[in-house]
Amino acid sequence: MRRVYLDYNATTPLAPEVVQAMLPFLTEEYGNASSIHSVGQRARAAVEQARAQVAALIGAREKEIVFTSGGTEADNLAVRGVVEAAERPRKPESGKHVVTSTIEHHAVLNTCQALEAEGVAVTYVPVNSAGLIDPEEVRRALTPDTVLISIMHANNELGTVQAIAEIARIARGRKIPFHTDAVQAVGKLPVNVREWGVDLLSLSAHKICGPKGVGALWVRRGMRLKPLFFGGHHERDRRPGTENVPGIVGLGAAAELAGARRAEEAVRVKSLRDELESRILARVPHATVNGDRQQRTPNTSNISFEFVEGEALVIALDLKGIACSTGAACSAGAVEPSHVLTAIGLSPEGAHGSLRFSLGRQTTREDIDYVAETLPAVVEHLRELSPLYKKSVAAASK
Repeated sequence: MRRVYLDYNATTPLAPEVVQAMLPFLTEEYGNASSIHSVGQRARAAVEQARAQVAALIGAREKEIVFTSGGTEADNLAVRGVVEAAERPRKPESGKHVVTSTIEHHAVLNTCQALEAEGVAVTYVPVNSAGLIDPEEVRRALTPDTVLISIMHANNELGTVQAIAEIARIARGRKIPFHTDAVQAVGKLPVNVREWGVDLLSLSAHKICGPKGVGALWVRRGMRLKPLFFGGHHERDRRPGTENVPGIVGLGAAAELAGARRAEEAVRVKSLRDELESRILARVPHATVNGDRQQRTPNTSNISFEFVEGEALVIALDLKGIACSTGAACSAGAVEPSHVLTAIGLSPEGAHGSLRFSLGRQTTREDIDYVAETLPAVVEHLRELSPLYKKSVAAASK
């Protein structure tokens, strides 16, 4: 049976070049990067090379890169780290205030909710039906006590891309730190922290054909940031703990590959994504693309199928060798509908009937052909089992 993987927003396969870069540090180059002997210093040199590779991908200075265990830790460190380091409001009755959006990854949302339980006020800016934030909504949400704005660049479920540079101008005008979760943007879109004017940016290795368990937070020089953990003086006192040298080396290699291939790969996967969408919409009635059709990452398509349960559709497609998802991989098994899809106005039923197809480096035209030919019959079969679908067909025939 043919196997087609269309869940690149969940994770990506390790690139062969990344594996080769990591292998020496999983075998003979086992040194601790904090040791001063030659074995340790070879590990240190590899970590610093990776730091330079990551910095080059996002237009940053090397010393501003903080290695973490992944995007989730990077988000937590950015949000909690900035809030806890911020000075208390001048008025005793006031509390610190954070502005974020309703469609953030749970790494940001759950951190904000934890801060709310500790007395921090949080404003969740809404999105429109296309999944886009109006920067003026961010401006209106600001108060004299706002200590952080955190808005993701590209959404993991819809692929929608926010006006980060415009929001950054608003933040700079009020001298408020601005963090962006760019986990789904890095490697797919041009990313330059200097041009954008942001203060902190999160990224993850396993979204760009690197290893799981490693990521990075870019922190603009001079930013005050309280660490999440305490121990040694690693990562310039921002993230203590012995460095994951093989993982960091893998992230660096993946970053260099992503930078070299991004533009060409974006054109290729966008063409395949658009073809997949057009063929699905042409052959499957009652199907709708969610989110903005233009302002999104080139590899992502989120489609709602009426009268079908999304999880049943994922399982049925998996039996045909096709891997996709109903939304964020981090929320797999959740009974509640996607917070992203309900935020753009979908009903719980519509949200539950949605699939995310995310393409990547190994996706081929033959893969798209197979999915486009297989999906319609699978959807029709599941709809035949739905009383609502039968009722709709009966009503339409009268």
